[in-house]
Amino acid sequence: MSFLAPAALALSALAIPIILLYMLRLRRRDIPVSSTMLWQQLLRDLEANAPWQRLRRNLLMLLQLLVLAALVIALARPYIEVPTVTSGRIALLLDASASMNATDVTPTRFEAAKQQALSVVESLNDADALAVIRVAEGPEVVQTYTGDRAQLRAAITAMQPSQSSADWNAALTLAAAGASGASKFTILIIGDGGLPSDLGNQYGDVKFIPIGTSDSNMAITALATANDPTSGPQLYARVSNYGSQVADTILSVTLDGKLFNAQTYNIPANSYSDVVVPNLPKDFQRAVASLSRPVASKVPDYLPLDDTAYTVFSGASAGRALLVTQQNRFLEQGFASLADWQTFRAQADKPLPVDPFDLYVFDGFLPSTLPNANMLIVNPPSDTSLFKIGAEQTGATEITVKADDPRTRFLKFNDVNILKFKALTSVSWADVLVNSKTGPLVLAGDFNGHRVAVIPFDLHDTDLPLKIAWPILLANLTEWYKAPQALHISGALQPGQTVTIQPSLLANRVRVTRPDGVVKTLNVDQPVLVYADTPMPGIYSVEIYQDSKLINTELFAVNLFDENESRIAPRTPTFGSAAVDITGKGEIGQREFWPYVALAALLLLMLEWLAYHRGLRVPTLGGTVLRRFARRA
Repeated sequence: MSFLAPAALALSALAIPIILLYMLRLRRRDIPVSSTMLWQQLLRDLEANAPWQRLRRNLLMLLQLLVLAALVIALARPYIEVPTVTSGRIALLLDASASMNATDVTPTRFEAAKQQALSVVESLNDADALAVIRVAEGPEVVQTYTGDRAQLRAAITAMQPSQSSADWNAALTLAAAGASGASKFTILIIGDGGLPSDLGNQYGDVKFIPIGTSDSNMAITALATANDPTSGPQLYARVSNYGSQVADTILSVTLDGKLFNAQTYNIPANSYSDVVVPNLPKDFQRAVASLSRPVASKVPDYLPLDDTAYTVFSGASAGRALLVTQQNRFLEQGFASLADWQTFRAQADKPLPVDPFDLYVFDGFLPSTLPNANMLIVNPPSDTSLFKIGAEQTGATEITVKADDPRTRFLKFNDVNILKFKALTSVSWADVLVNSKTGPLVLAGDFNGHRVAVIPFDLHDTDLPLKIAWPILLANLTEWYKAPQALHISGALQPGQTVTIQPSLLANRVRVTRPDGVVKTLNVDQPVLVYADTPMPGIYSVEIYQDSKLINTELFAVNLFDENESRIAPRTPTFGSAAVDITGKGEIGQREFWPYVALAALLLLMLEWLAYHRGLRVPTLGGTVLRRFARRA
């Protein structure tokens, strides 16, 4: 044992005045006598000739001396030397990614990592400084550089693991910035080694403390729904086995909270199996797939976080279209090629069906009362509230296509010939998508809250249906007719990633509900909103409001789907071409224990106070022996 402040031991000299005070203290008993005159001279002689008395046994003095000794030792800061992984200025990166929820280490890998971090704190030297960085979807500095062990312990103890992937590049870059001005700087990583394989060696001295023991884990690594034109909705899933043993698993599929299918699959070691679940109902929205182990299975699954995956299904992505035409094969064949539209036919000489449709296509015919819905009008026969029909134009020259419009994407009309068309007027509500020198050829726009497109010529009076421009125009227009989506998500969404929300023009409030029930309200103060509170897998609900009126509800799913997290086998990270040092031996740290000595001093002080108020004496160990010893003394 050594001392960081050995000069404080000189305070032990305070024991001398304590002892002297007890030697000067005179204890006399008052004895009644008949006369004190005969004793006065004797008392004067004793007071003059005996200023000191023999030191006697006293419990209070013993306790006070022990309190002094404990305080002096505490002030001297005793310590013992212990092995430590590093010293100087240290950036401690604690892996808080999804894989650290694995239970192959009791209770979890993350809790074991926290214990390792606390051990590092206890072994710090007096001149060391440590910063703690939590590494999850983004690096988070939970404690800046300090040597205060109490602050470091509190910061580490309060940390929790995430359910997302870890951004190690950002974390290492942040940690490396701490090297500025330090004579000795080390980055210390505590985790299971799930770092990217393309890290460079520009981060300096990096050391690693491994956590974890097993690779046994099953995971759902892909989940999606699709609408097959022949068999209807179906679900696709990929079940992966990242362990070194063949394992059986039960894949259960739940639709809108009701179990739809459950089946056992045998997954080879370090491999996967693709699963297709067909014949799903057409009206579900939420699909949840989960893994569970058969009772007889002896292969453990140490990471339950990736055993559940989520997806949403929107049913028919477009809707039902009603064609009112006199056997126009160009229209009929064009809509038949659109797999996401259900097409129905009606006769022009009969009333329109009572059932509503998402799109009405009128070819050479218009009803007396237009439906309150989306419409495609081809070769209109008469004036309507939408437009007025002017003089018939012969031939179309100098045809131009509106640029930078999704309804004209990939559309070219330079080789299209039109024999004749009708000039339309009073169409200020519409955009001219295809124009000519003598009048518009294709118009589209919003009218009374619905989308309407007009083609003012007969398809038989043009070679447009024989050109590639026809299916392109039809596909662009029918895509435009679909209900506008507020969510714009491409690919699988992982925890921590952002979602863009584009509410309708009438909306003024968006309400997003997380899988755990936490609700966040966004005010529509710009055309596109960004929502970034996606910390966990699950299905999120987006409700779009106009004041108190609910306009639309959309769902989106967040899944882990990260092989680097699901592959929980402990690994040693590499920086450049070299692996990091995982031993950390060769350096010596200091572990102080003065707080325990100070606590002992406090307890002794309390005992001294109790002894003073109760008049306790030094206990005897044996009556006769001690009495004889006292007489001889």
